[in-house]
Amino acid sequence: MTQRLMARVRKLRLTLGLSQEAFAERAGLKYKHYQAVEAGRKSNIQFVTLVKLAEALGLEPWQLLNFDVEPPTLAADQTAKTPPSKSARKSPKRRSTTKGS
Repeated sequence: MTQRLMARVRKLRLTLGLSQEAFAERAGLKYKHYQAVEAGRKSNIQFVTLVKLAEALGLEPWQLLNFDVEPPTLAADQTAKTPPSKSARKSPKRRSTTKGS
């Protein structure tokens, strides 16, 4: 299944017009790690990596794993969207409401 999954990720990455390096950065992965994953040299992909790959493609993890739907169909509406940056995902810090004297 890992080979099939990575072939799907590669196809979607190419559909988005991204190099391995650009996609790895977008997914928050180190380039060499992503390169090894896509090439099949890492056969045991962690769930967190799967989530990062899906988010970088603008998909939910279940959509990435749904092999019954063609990848370009899934990514068609996502090509212009980019996932939020890590700083945008963090909730804002609350300010203290105490008044100074």
